[in-house]
Amino acid sequence: MKNLFSNFKGDLFGGITAGIVALPLALAFGVSSGLGPSAGLYGAIFLSFFAALFGGTNTQISGPTAPMTAVSMVVIAGIIGSFNGDLSKALPAILTVFLLAGIMQIVLGFSGLGKYIKYIPYPVVSGFMTAIGVIILVTQILPSIGYYPKEDTAFVEQFKPYAEELILENILKEEAGEGILVLEDFKESIKRAKGITKEQILEESQILASSDASGVIGSLKVLPRAFQNINWLEFMLSLGTIFIIYGFKRITKAVPSTLVALLVMSGIAIGFKLNYRPIEEIPSGLPIPNLEIFTNFTLGGITPYVFTALTLALLGAIDSLLTSVVADNMTKTKHKPNKELIGQGIGNSIAAIFGGIPGAGATIRTVVNINAGGKTKLSGMLAGILLLIILLALGPIASQIPAAVLAGILITVGIGVMDYKGLKAIPYMPRPEVIIMIVVLVLSSVWNLVYAVGIGLVIASLMFMKKIGDLTAESSNVKTLKEEVWKDEIDFPKQLKENVFIKHLKGPLFFGSTSDFQLLANQIPHTASTVIMRLERMQYMDQSGLYAMEDMLQDLKTKNIDVLFVNVLKQPRYMMEVIDIIPDFIPEECIFNSFTDCVKWIKENIEEDI
Repeated sequence: MKNLFSNFKGDLFGGITAGIVALPLALAFGVSSGLGPSAGLYGAIFLSFFAALFGGTNTQISGPTAPMTAVSMVVIAGIIGSFNGDLSKALPAILTVFLLAGIMQIVLGFSGLGKYIKYIPYPVVSGFMTAIGVIILVTQILPSIGYYPKEDTAFVEQFKPYAEELILENILKEEAGEGILVLEDFKESIKRAKGITKEQILEESQILASSDASGVIGSLKVLPRAFQNINWLEFMLSLGTIFIIYGFKRITKAVPSTLVALLVMSGIAIGFKLNYRPIEEIPSGLPIPNLEIFTNFTLGGITPYVFTALTLALLGAIDSLLTSVVADNMTKTKHKPNKELIGQGIGNSIAAIFGGIPGAGATIRTVVNINAGGKTKLSGMLAGILLLIILLALGPIASQIPAAVLAGILITVGIGVMDYKGLKAIPYMPRPEVIIMIVVLVLSSVWNLVYAVGIGLVIASLMFMKKIGDLTAESSNVKTLKEEVWKDEIDFPKQLKENVFIKHLKGPLFFGSTSDFQLLANQIPHTASTVIMRLERMQYMDQSGLYAMEDMLQDLKTKNIDVLFVNVLKQPRYMMEVIDIIPDFIPEECIFNSFTDCVKWIKENIEEDI
């Protein structure tokens, strides 16, 4: 506790500054996610406080981030769609996924897997980050010009036939659930169908219209309609926000330009009583836990989203640990990666219970905290407390912030989060890495972030294995005595060369070299009765190599050819003992510690028979 307050003044300034920077981003990310500004604020409050309290990086400031919000957006849209567009019904399932992601991060931390996060290939991370920028940038074009698809009457009208079909389909599902057979009691179906109101059809049509115009593809599809229906006031508010964010940085960086833009543009809109669109209302009072996460929990309901939760957990881990490295470089300290993951997991879990979106360590907010004097965990905790005070004291005022202003903020976030370093390097990068980056970028942008990362990792792993396999196979070979003679073989008896065949295995016997190894039996001359396999340079054998060895020995045994092993190393010997190659195929008396011992045995047992 003493250490916690050892830098109280610096931590106070750092926490307040970081909290102020976090406010507009938390609201913007909450709106972008689809759960509303309060979800972003709740996520920032709880994650900032508890990740700092239990984490392993003293100066880290955590909260909703662009990558985490982009993935959350996909999760939220997918689950809402499965609940026919009803957010209130879908919310417990959404928060359960977020809670599961937090628990997974805690497990990652306790299991010590934090150190393995660094092995995720850079092209996958680069493609993903650029895709995040593209998604945020494109999806915020519509709100930045004041176009909302579900409010476009002509656009919504196109979906009414589909809406009616969907409502009728739901009626039939309800009847099936109640045990009513349509063919036996079609009058009941007609009765319920007549009860469908125009308001229900309109509401369903609006849900379908919003869904069709969501994501990058959907936004681009309705863009022509959007430009025909620009709300110039909303457009000027978002444009002014973008202008201030970039322009104010040129004047000074001492004050966060994002906050300046939020205050100035909101002040103009409210002060001049402009007819703008405000964000959703932020509930006043303390956040309340959503207990339906536990009361409505079913294993079947969460199973389809386990991989998604894992992706959120891993992404949050990467995001946080990268920020921890930045903090280490600035403060000349060393973070504890596994403890940091535990802190992030606890923060995200608690945030989920209270209805907040997940987040991670935020680089910009962490840098701001350090520059303002933050040195201990107290700074991150104070940032969370400040946001809670703002929520309680200024919730009604914050609810008057124009939606277009937050859209403008998000556009600058989208532009800033792209990996320009990776994009500029495309002409110079190896082709396989370029392919991985582009595949992840395109699939993430137009299809599914979660699956795109998975596909990118699989492709990267396969390419890596092939490359390492090719490189290792070059040094892993088998050669006859005539092709290569090792120094201790120079005096090998000439009269035995027709009967004794020597094979040298250099390098590991693994999946990349088994095809060449399997040709061994065909290389042995018909005059040979014995094969000496020199294994002192075969350091490693995988399962593919093990079974290739077994097949080769079986083939030689059918030809009545004896095999002698020389200097079998520890790991290959263990593998061969596991499936009884030793001693079933190669008894102990046929295994020698040196080539000299092997030659001595041959002279005593084979030379006499010749």
